[in-house]
Amino acid sequence: MTETIQMKQATCIAPVNIAVIKYWGKRDENLILPINSSLSGTLSTDQMCAKTTIAISKSFERDRLWINGKEQDASGKRLQNCLREIRSRCGSEIQGCHYHICSVNNFPTAAGLASSAAGYACLVYTLGRLHDLKDDLSIIARQGSGSACRSIYGGFVKWEMGHKTDGSDSIAVQVAPETHWPEMEVLILVVSDKKKGVSSTSGMQTSVKTSKLLEYRAEKLVPNLLAEMETAIHQKDYQAFAEITMKDSNQFHAVCLDTYPPIAYMNDISHKIVQLITRFNQHYKEYKACYTFDAGPNAVLYVLAKDVPQILSAVCHYFPCTENQDSYIQGLSNYADVKEFSQEIESAIGLDPMPGSLTGIIHTRVGDGPRAIADLNQSLLGDDGLPKC
Repeated sequence: MTETIQMKQATCIAPVNIAVIKYWGKRDENLILPINSSLSGTLSTDQMCAKTTIAISKSFERDRLWINGKEQDASGKRLQNCLREIRSRCGSEIQGCHYHICSVNNFPTAAGLASSAAGYACLVYTLGRLHDLKDDLSIIARQGSGSACRSIYGGFVKWEMGHKTDGSDSIAVQVAPETHWPEMEVLILVVSDKKKGVSSTSGMQTSVKTSKLLEYRAEKLVPNLLAEMETAIHQKDYQAFAEITMKDSNQFHAVCLDTYPPIAYMNDISHKIVQLITRFNQHYKEYKACYTFDAGPNAVLYVLAKDVPQILSAVCHYFPCTENQDSYIQGLSNYADVKEFSQEIESAIGLDPMPGSLTGIIHTRVGDGPRAIADLNQSLLGDDGLPKC
């Protein structure tokens, strides 16, 4: 950057990722180094994404941050860790400059829908584009939010826990691109879009201190599950993929309950969804859908495209919409696409419907990673470096 450039900016979008082998617990809080490796699917930015515009200028008096239309404190440790890493790579080129950062999510923040992963991945990717960096951005994104490193890539992505104390080998690597398994789709059942009671950061810290099951899971269970999951993805073996995904989700929430005081991210509706998917699969004597729950009550179902109509029909039967049908299902499907549920299957499943218990359903698929937005009209910041609205 030269003295003649008063301000420059970049705008990008970045995806959510949903882990099928969970990350829970850090061995280094400052560098955000995990106690186990993890693996996730990156979701399409067509349905869910963070969007960020970053401007840099010597005329800015300080770093400033706006999220979803509200100015936030830009002095936070994790944000500044990311900015420090960028500044160290750019050196004297940006000395004396400050950043204005404006970001929006098109999905609820802090509701267990991986908003921090998308947000920090978008922040770091946009900074990388702004400065044309060729470095491994996953190392920097990890220092904002651990799982953000996995949102730097599309498809299926593994976060290697690494072993070095400086974190240089704790990076994200792509296991398979989004084109590898195009039939893999995702249904997100939004039980609550409210902020969760116990943050992931706080929950992890308590689990590391108090849960013996967490230590056993990280050392004895995850390495085998991870290897089996990579094989299932490479072979596009949905039956293996589904079983591993559900077992890992169950183990993760068992760790949360083993934590003292116990942490309950799932609620009664979450458990009813587990019952539905379990009985549905039992009826067909094969896996038609698999569930996973992050640190929140919302269910994420990985489903092959051919089985989505049946699963949507079942979900809408047992969790019927009571108002605003037009917006109940968003993304690749809508409410008009839902077929009538089979009475034969209803008799086999034997559950009572829970009307109005879901906020909505998002239908998406495994997609690609972050990308730049070249259209200046899409920028969130004006020519003065302040939010357009």
